[in-house]
Amino acid sequence: MAVDRATSYVEPSLLDVSDMVGTYSGGVGNEGFFYVAGVDEAGRGALAGPVVAAAVVLREDVEIPGLADSKSLTALHRAELCSIILEEAAAVGVGIASVGVVDAENVLNAALLAMARAVERTEIIPRYVLVDGNKKIPTLVPQTPIVGGDGKVASISAASIVAKVRRDAMMERLAVAYPRYGFEKHKGYATARHKEALKRYGPTPHHRYTFRPVRECMYVVSS
Repeated sequence: MAVDRATSYVEPSLLDVSDMVGTYSGGVGNEGFFYVAGVDEAGRGALAGPVVAAAVVLREDVEIPGLADSKSLTALHRAELCSIILEEAAAVGVGIASVGVVDAENVLNAALLAMARAVERTEIIPRYVLVDGNKKIPTLVPQTPIVGGDGKVASISAASIVAKVRRDAMMERLAVAYPRYGFEKHKGYATARHKEALKRYGPTPHHRYTFRPVRECMYVVSS
């Protein structure tokens, strides 16, 4: 019986977010094969929550129709594709950079670190990495950055979907702990509702204090 990795994965607790990773493997050995991973992240532009990255090694004998940049897909379609990816991919790794890392290292470095962690935690270590964007990630695995790769390369598209679905699930959990902020709707991004909540209640421990809209509300006393 195939393992349902989509449901067996345990998300990090958002009451104490740490720099955790998740690893998935389709049980395929890498002997004699040249595995290439696509890598992408989600949450770089948000005001709250971690940066979540994924690395996906697709199997050559499996085609997953509908892969595209996660931002172009509906939440339902992303969730459906994520389940297929986790079941059919040769390997998927998930890396996380916490809010603390974002504030300490800046969000670009946090995103690059999360992507490197995703690569390093795949059970099948890829021989080559295709990274979405124009920056290389801090890993010894040979790599090529590809601008707009999430809309051009299937494995990067798959990585963007997994990263987005995982991060959205985390933010929905965070919404339960902090219901006044609407995290289940905006997922931590700078919407009008989110900024209004910051002005009214101040930031939570899961906000990025180095981001100006958050920093400007640091001394708000929640009523």
